[in-house]
Amino acid sequence: MLGGIMLLTAALVFTYYTTWAILLPFFDSSSALHDYFPAREWAIQLPLFVLIVGLSAIGFFVGFTIMKEKRKAAQKIRLRTA
Repeated sequence: MLGGIMLLTAALVFTYYTTWAILLPFFDSSSALHDYFPAREWAIQLPLFVLIVGLSAIGFFVGFTIMKEKRKAAQKIRLRTA
């Protein structure tokens, strides 16, 4: 059930973004379709922000995990030599 909801959400977001970023420029600017979408510059800025935040979170997680493993290995060595 959860997978189906996630798939449906991803399909809707993909359709909305594709219409906004790729198809909207082909419609006249006086078209009512433009009222359903934010300004076009957000089509680049929003995904870029999400990408930067996501990559930063992954980097922090990997860095934290590496530091934790090094501490654990150093503690093992200290216990072995003590």
